[in-house]
Amino acid sequence: MATRWFAALVLAAGCATAADRSEVPRWTSRAIPEARGDVHTADGRRIAVRYPGWTTQDFGRFRTYAYDDARPAPAVQRATPPPDLVGDASRGRALFLDRAKGPCTGCHLAPGDDVWPAGSVGPDLSTIGDRKLTEAYLYQQLWDPRVTFPSTIMPPWGAQRVLTPQQIVDLVAYLQTLRGPAPPEKDPDRNPFTRRKPVGFGDNLDPTNNPAVVRAEDAETLWNARGPAGKSCADCHSGGGRKALRGVAPHYPRYVPAYRRVMSIEDFLAVHAPETTGRELPVESADNVDLGMLIKMSSDGLPVAVDTTSAPARAAIARGQATFYKRVGERNHACADCHTPERGAGKFLGGRLLGDVTTGLTRHFPTWRTDRAEPWDMRKRFQWCMTPLGMNMLPADSIEYAELELYLTQFDNGKPMNVPGIRH
Repeated sequence: MATRWFAALVLAAGCATAADRSEVPRWTSRAIPEARGDVHTADGRRIAVRYPGWTTQDFGRFRTYAYDDARPAPAVQRATPPPDLVGDASRGRALFLDRAKGPCTGCHLAPGDDVWPAGSVGPDLSTIGDRKLTEAYLYQQLWDPRVTFPSTIMPPWGAQRVLTPQQIVDLVAYLQTLRGPAPPEKDPDRNPFTRRKPVGFGDNLDPTNNPAVVRAEDAETLWNARGPAGKSCADCHSGGGRKALRGVAPHYPRYVPAYRRVMSIEDFLAVHAPETTGRELPVESADNVDLGMLIKMSSDGLPVAVDTTSAPARAAIARGQATFYKRVGERNHACADCHTPERGAGKFLGGRLLGDVTTGLTRHFPTWRTDRAEPWDMRKRFQWCMTPLGMNMLPADSIEYAELELYLTQFDNGKPMNVPGIRH
């Protein structure tokens, strides 16, 4: 019954943990191999193990969200353009649009029908040449803008060796050509400042609209199937997956005393299923995601109610908040740079409208990714964010991600669950 599951997981009363990260237990990942964040060496090269189609580049020289990664933020660097380099505006424009390097258009609008989709996280650069800024000033802003703007969210492109001095000189040459008047827009959606906000994908709980609903409903077969130990989920939790655990998912992620850590539904399935049924349900496996969706769907309409008051929860939320604001990776970005109202939330990053953490971002997960044709849970979404920032991802079931998820989920408290969602 649901009460038996709930009792096994909710007994956090009286448990305490220090906010100090040294109190967080070490964890052996139960994720599938491509979700563990491993890096191996082949032919003298370090290769990252990631999901099919993802970059295998190792970003090990840049700091991560790992609690034992004590590397400081990259030092602020002053720079001047090398006197022997001459900028080429045409090369600079090609670099400005190069999606493998940024692109600059992810944050900035510039003239040209081929500038699509442009973002609005940074200022419109369509007429920056009219400001008569010096080459030295622009070079510094591209090398490391923190010299002038300490709180900027723009990456230190030169200081982090993402761009070479020649590439920065070429970009400066291009920016100096951008003079007004800006040509009239042919399509208001090209301009992120006039672009229509996305309207969504309709009723995400309609199985004819959202394939993830069918995936979750099919997980009833797994729910009833006996594992190697001769038991099934249904043996302990009668009533079917859509009924037996109604009311459980709104309390996750939560601190689970038996494992001395915060866990999501998916984390718990990965350890609970082998212990009870003998069936392996590694994190990020299709069976884990689908069964997690089934359990969460059973609580659709119920308000999220994660613990924010117990000592373990308060300590975990504090660590999750620190992660949210920590700048990491090649581009020196934090989650907060995209998802807080004072920074990028509500603006376009390329064609994507950035969500606001304070409105709640978690109650629809897992979501069907229309561009990937598969459901993603919150952890895979974290990992997907990390790699474009130039950071080695952590294991999907890492404690760091679990506590970050708890920090984010608290903003959904009181709002109804609606799983699975749909996102591009």
